Amino acid sequence: MVRLVFALMLFFSFAFGVVNINKANSAQLQTINGIGPTKAQEIIKYRKAHGGFKNINELVNVKGIGPKTVAKLKSQVSVR
Repeated sequence: MVRLVFALMLFFSFAFGVVNINKANSAQLQTINGIGPTKAQEIIKYRKAHGGFKNINELVNVKGIGPKTVAKLKSQVSVR
């Protein structure tokens, strides 16, 4: 049962384009609407400096990303 749940979560993550901001490389981050090369590099820079994101709201701490952008990104990103 656990494997089935995990497989379904994985499927839906890819099917709906959810990107794990703790693991994605620059190219993967750029598939997120509103994230270009500069913001992708800033996300990676922040992630390396702080040991990853604990929650999506931490994106407001990334240079160039504010609360409105985070609200728009919430359906497109995950931290797990």
